[in-house]
Amino acid sequence: MKILFICTHNRCRSILAEAICNHYGGQELQAASAGSSPAGQVHALTIRALQDNEIPTDDLRSKSWDEMEGEEFDYVITVCDKAANESCPVWFGKSRQVHWGLKDPSAVQGEPEEVSAAFRHSIKILEQRIKQIKSYLQQDIAGDQLFDNIQRLADSE
Repeated sequence: MKILFICTHNRCRSILAEAICNHYGGQELQAASAGSSPAGQVHALTIRALQDNEIPTDDLRSKSWDEMEGEEFDYVITVCDKAANESCPVWFGKSRQVHWGLKDPSAVQGEPEEVSAAFRHSIKILEQRIKQIKSYLQQDIAGDQLFDNIQRLADSE
C-alpha cells in the first residue's frame, strides 16, 4: 500500500509519518510526504526526534505536493488541521483521503524537555497507527473495511 502524508509545511508531522511508515512498514507499506506550502527544510527537532528513535532520516526533505503529480497513492492522509481544510489537487484521483489531526510538536513552547516530550508523543501516536495499518493488511482487511478502520485510527491515542 502506498500512502502520501500531507501537512501544510511538510517539515514536521508529515515528515515524521513518512519516516515512521517507511521504517515499520516492511513490504506492506510505502510512504511519501508533501505539503501545500512546503517550508523547504525539515524542522531540526523532527530529525533529532527520529534519530533518537533510531528511525532513518537520510532521504527526508520538505517538498511540494506538486512533486507527487503522476504518482498513485492508495491513501492520502492529512496530519494537520490546515491541510485538512485545503482543496486537494485533482490528481489525488482515486486515492482514499483520511484526516488524522495531530498537534504540532514544533509549536510547543517551553523547556527543552517539554518540547522533546511533544515530539515523543507524536512519534508514539504515529507508530501505533501505522503499525495498526500494517496489522490490518497482514489480516487481509481491505476495501471499505480497511478505509473505515484507518479513519477510526484518528480517534486513537
